[in-house]
Amino acid sequence: MTEIIIDKKKYVLVPAKDYSALQKKAALKSKAEKVFSLEDARSFSKKLIRKWAAEK
Repeated sequence: MTEIIIDKKKYVLVPAKDYSALQKKAALKSKAEKVFSLEDARSFSKKLIRKWAAEK
């Protein structure tokens, strides 16, 4: 790991192998977004459209 300072900002260089490992580790910690079924998505979008129309 190497540190570089450019325009008073500190950057860290990491080998590609370590970077891939860090990405994989971070991906495992993040939670996936909820996926709607087709019917649920339609009802949800209709609800949002009605809410938006009521505000106008």
